[in-house]
Amino acid sequence: MESKIVAKNIKLKRAYDSAHSDDGTRILVDRLWPRGVRKVDAAIDLWAKDVAPSAGLRKWFGHDPARWPEFRRRYSEEMRQHRERLDELRALAQRGRITLVFAAHDAAHNDAVVLREILLGRSTS
Repeated sequence: MESKIVAKNIKLKRAYDSAHSDDGTRILVDRLWPRGVRKVDAAIDLWAKDVAPSAGLRKWFGHDPARWPEFRRRYSEEMRQHRERLDELRALAQRGRITLVFAAHDAAHNDAVVLREILLGRSTS
């Protein structure tokens, strides 16, 4: 049986915030590189473009909080196609801390929030 991931092992952080040693493995979860962020400053260990929302879903959502519940549902559905990658991310989180790095201004309504819930095995509907 797969061991449970401790919630504190999965942090969320904006790409524009400074990297810290307690971030653990820093994983960029956006399809596009964050504007104005130099790769050396971002300290990204893994760029997981394949777990980012599809371009169509990202454009449809447009970071509109009114669309948040439907975005969560649709994005969770998309993630069902990436079970192997999700398993890799879960394995990293079981071994230690990971930080899901995102560029969105809204820290409460973005793909990293949903991805964290998926990785922790929590319902996203």
